Amino acid sequence: MTGYGRGEALAETPSGTWRIQVELLSVNRRQLDVATNLPGILADLEADVRRLVSEKVSRGRVQVRTQMQVEGGAGSRIQFEPAVAKQMVETLRQFCRDHGLADDLAASDLIRAPGVFTSGEVSVPAESMKDSLLGAVAIALSALGTMQEAEGAHLRADLEQRLELLESFVVEVATAGPVVVDNYRRNLHQRLADAGLSIDLGDERLLRELGLFAEKCDISEEITRLASHLAQFRLYLAGSEPAGRPLDFLCQELQREVNTIGSKGSDAGIARLVVTAKTEVEKIREQVQNLQ
Repeated sequence: MTGYGRGEALAETPSGTWRIQVELLSVNRRQLDVATNLPGILADLEADVRRLVSEKVSRGRVQVRTQMQVEGGAGSRIQFEPAVAKQMVETLRQFCRDHGLADDLAASDLIRAPGVFTSGEVSVPAESMKDSLLGAVAIALSALGTMQEAEGAHLRADLEQRLELLESFVVEVATAGPVVVDNYRRNLHQRLADAGLSIDLGDERLLRELGLFAEKCDISEEITRLASHLAQFRLYLAGSEPAGRPLDFLCQELQREVNTIGSKGSDAGIARLVVTAKTEVEKIREQVQNLQ
């Protein structure tokens, strides 16, 4: 399910107070995929971040973006290398003497000299920031969950409407099913009469033909299973646990039963109903991809 969450926390360390900011961006995906982007200082905590996210999110691609900065200062420090500066000055002065050049070196020249001044990231143990980082992630997860719950409410309303359409389909097909055999019997009798064939309606061959047709187009089992799947679908929708995967499976079963009804129905009216039902099942399947 798509969503966005942001959280931040402060971490007190020997090098100062650090502000950690975490952003979570989630998009639809069948399985869970957590992508982290942690600063080098926090790299050792990647597994902890992944574990916390996976406890709250069941599927989708979740991107974790993390930034950190020292409150009231920079996250790096400038270091002066006196040995390098001394060697640089002695070498330049010797060069000037050897070539008869004026020795007019100034302190400002050392700023541009490579290696004299160096900058380095402040060294901070990752463990000293663990609680703050995970706290920021937890806040971001809460915000992400709130956004996803709001979207989920809209999706649930849409799915319930489509389930009602499928439930009405079950009722109509269940009513039309027995009529198919009666229509076939009348049509068969009419074709025999039109052909000038006089066959007793109780003839064993005629009864066998009708029996085989009735067995072939019997959709009572499919209707029962379809109704059961729809009832299970509603139970998962009403629950509080992540239901995206079981609902995805139920969509496959719904499609299977509708297809079977279409192939066995042997009736133009049932065929029209099946086309409508297939469309609704496909729309349900697409929406289910957005659920946890």
